[in-house]
Amino acid sequence: DVADGIRSWRERAAQTLWFEGLGLAFVAPLYAWASGSGGGESLLLVATLSLVVMAWAAGYNTLFDLAERRCTGRVASDRPHGLRTVHAIGLEGTAVLLTWPVIWAMTDLSWTGALVADLGLTVTYVVYGYAFHWVYDRLRPVVAVPAEHVGAQVSPRAK
Repeated sequence: DVADGIRSWRERAAQTLWFEGLGLAFVAPLYAWASGSGGGESLLLVATLSLVVMAWAAGYNTLFDLAERRCTGRVASDRPHGLRTVHAIGLEGTAVLLTWPVIWAMTDLSWTGALVADLGLTVTYVVYGYAFHWVYDRLRPVVAVPAEHVGAQVSPRAK
């Protein structure tokens, strides 16, 4: 579902849940291995970070898509690779401000150690985020809405 070439809240929620669910399955074991923490501890930390970032990502992605649509007339699924990189780095970079204190509070890491752990997770999620969103956009493209239909709900399959 899209409105004005932007994913609906329902579609955005599905995208976010898939992103975070697959991210947990991929990143929690990597974090456990890299940090030497137990699997349960790693899963709890990454799941908590996921909830924080999930709330942030829905708004960030929508605002980014709206800005892109207004500035270029392009829908998110047609985003060029360079702007995908900017999008992924921007999302994860701003998320650090929210997740760094969470890592510090939930682990035995120092403030600096928590920042290093967060930056490692951020780099991992930037790479994962780029790949995920590229694949998601190929599987569920946004349909551009003609100017005379702006504001109407259009299904991506209704061409």
